[in-house]
Amino acid sequence: MNYCDLAPSYIRAIAPYQPGKPISELERELGITGIVKLASNENPLGASSAAVAAMQEAIKTIALYPDGNGFELKDALVKRYGVKHANVTLGNGSNDLLELAARAFLTPGDKVVYSAHAFAVYALATQAVGATGISVPAVKGYGHDLKAMQKAAKDNKAKIVFIANPNNPTGTFLSADDLQAFLRGLPPEILVLLDEAYNEYLPENKRYDSVAWMKQYPNLIISRTFSKAYGLAGLRVGYALAHEQVSDMINRVRQPFNVNSVAQAAAVAALRDVSFVKKTFELNQRGMAQITEGLTKLGLEYIPSFGNFVAFRIGGATAMYRRLLELGVIIRPIANYDMADWLRVSIGLESENAKFLSALEKAISQTVNGESK
Repeated sequence: MNYCDLAPSYIRAIAPYQPGKPISELERELGITGIVKLASNENPLGASSAAVAAMQEAIKTIALYPDGNGFELKDALVKRYGVKHANVTLGNGSNDLLELAARAFLTPGDKVVYSAHAFAVYALATQAVGATGISVPAVKGYGHDLKAMQKAAKDNKAKIVFIANPNNPTGTFLSADDLQAFLRGLPPEILVLLDEAYNEYLPENKRYDSVAWMKQYPNLIISRTFSKAYGLAGLRVGYALAHEQVSDMINRVRQPFNVNSVAQAAAVAALRDVSFVKKTFELNQRGMAQITEGLTKLGLEYIPSFGNFVAFRIGGATAMYRRLLELGVIIRPIANYDMADWLRVSIGLESENAKFLSALEKAISQTVNGESK
């Protein structure tokens, strides 16, 4: 008997999400050391000292179950954003929240709208509950076409629209005016999940207060994470802000201990460490300039990015990715985003960025000269 046949057809059709290759795996495969990983948009500074200290303190009570309601973390978020506890849902990373929203509101056959080249989990979360995803072609520059997405959502009576801002893996950005025009044009029964995982990397002149929009648009769900700018990717902790009734439904499908006690403690400390986030932002700005200037010198096209990564076009992208692995640099192929000729590189420390650019130049030279290594 084939036990796969016991699963619904929409589950059997899922192609699992492929995470970035870990350093330990490449070490085992090639037997090399000194590897630089710039594949998963992690914070090269790690976590703040305040978050690390909070983790160490939390470990003392590791034998106890965490606070299932996450009161302290919710309270810190309430004070930061001026919302109520009932507006907050905690997640095992923001990925968890995307899936929880899908589980709470979608049934087989429901329609969901997202952009082409947008975060892969939108399609996966949709498919996992038997709903139908509608991928709207992107505009020039691989950005969201909000007018087309609005039309698709209304024409197909969609239940949820996923929007990433900035978007992963393209790094494209939508202005506050464009987002509000989109929200104004939708009926209130269509939920809009605004994924702001990279919000902290936006320059000052691009930032906007999406939380304030919740009063005018009760169909808006905002998801954010501590995995990126806060450097807590390994702990998996994120949060969603939404209307009380929306949060209530999402919390009904949430596991009671989905965010562990160490993660909660670290997130509270990280949220308060404003100076660390500022340092992260400034490092990213410098690193982005370093990487993009290097790509320009190599004659490579890239998409201007507002995240902590940049996508660039290169011939033979898959082969180039493998050559970079051989040179001890892990970046990310994004062919699964219908971008077969593109690679994505995360912004690292100055030395890591330099190693990537040096390896890329060498790999290009090897390709031109017909070398295998």
